[in-house]
Amino acid sequence: MNRSFWLYLFSRFCSGTAMSLLRASLLWQLWALTHSEARTGALGLFMVVPGAGLALVGGAIADARDRRRVIQVAQTVALSASLTLCVLTMTGHIDVVAIYGLAAVLAACGAFENPSRAALLSQMVAREDLPRAVTWGSTVQALAFATGPAIAGAVIAMADVGAAYGVHAGLLVVSIVVLFFVEVLIPATRRAASWAAVREGLAFVWQSPVLMACMGLDLVAVVLGGASALLPVFADEILQVGADGYGLLAGALEVGALLMSLVLLRLPQLRQAGVLLLAAVGVYGLGTIGFGLSTWFPLSLGLYALCGAADQVSVVLRQSAVQLSTPDELRGRVSAVNMIFIVSSNQLSVVESGFLAAAIGAQSAVVFGGIGVVVVAAVVAVVVPGLRRFRL
Repeated sequence: MNRSFWLYLFSRFCSGTAMSLLRASLLWQLWALTHSEARTGALGLFMVVPGAGLALVGGAIADARDRRRVIQVAQTVALSASLTLCVLTMTGHIDVVAIYGLAAVLAACGAFENPSRAALLSQMVAREDLPRAVTWGSTVQALAFATGPAIAGAVIAMADVGAAYGVHAGLLVVSIVVLFFVEVLIPATRRAASWAAVREGLAFVWQSPVLMACMGLDLVAVVLGGASALLPVFADEILQVGADGYGLLAGALEVGALLMSLVLLRLPQLRQAGVLLLAAVGVYGLGTIGFGLSTWFPLSLGLYALCGAADQVSVVLRQSAVQLSTPDELRGRVSAVNMIFIVSSNQLSVVESGFLAAAIGAQSAVVFGGIGVVVVAAVVAVVVPGLRRFRL
């Protein structure tokens, strides 16, 4: 691996830490302002629409422009939104409408940043090194996603949520600066941004049944099994551990993912991708059920970490399939389709969890979602035999 690859990973770490820190901070602030599961869950609606709606445009631009510069421009706009959140919070002028509006702006920035960052990875290393590079990228991402919520919880406990937004802005500045020193090993094949280019990317994914099955399974599993929107409720009312405990709980998922990434780095490349993917989703569902039932903080941390470990196996297998199955000139657009599934699942899980919890309670909502994940994994295993046979 070359110097630019490690710089790329460092920028990715800063960006991922900032994103997960921001998500945890927004959820905590909404819960503190409203004490409403439904209004906290509604944050997902304001992020999924711009995040998923603009992703195809972002993917087309990633295949038409310098991907490093696209990332930098998107992060500069996100930096402005973050500083606005910081100022409004510290001056006491923050409200739910402002949070929803600025969250939508930040989600729109991610729609342009994420496809370019995913597609840029293939320009950093030779093709034979790409599977290992994907695992390294997933490991760094897991470390970042574990670090962000922990920092958010600590900063909120020591200062306030406004200071957490300030940390988010600082991390974006570092990421932007580092990208100036990243050089690509393999020049990208350019394709002018157009609606025809967007349709070409969609057609490629639609004609790849295994990619569709991988993305669709992840979407359903995260929507049903994601409990992130309810972590403030669990930390505050069920486990009664406060902001510090919330930070640990929010980071436990990614700690599990990080530990699993380290294991995967030591193993030979996984070949039986389909079977392992289905098994990982099933374990994710079982861990979610256990987390929903637990009222003991250490057990909850362990079960949530187990969910993260299972999810990381799914992430590595899915990203490897996308990178190795896609020609470079289509990587931005195919990554954008993948991002639509990821963004939609993450944000719709917030909506589903919030509104379901408002109706039947937080614990029941999480348990119900976990059962749904196990059922879906079993159904897909039967209905899509091609996924069971899929090998990398």
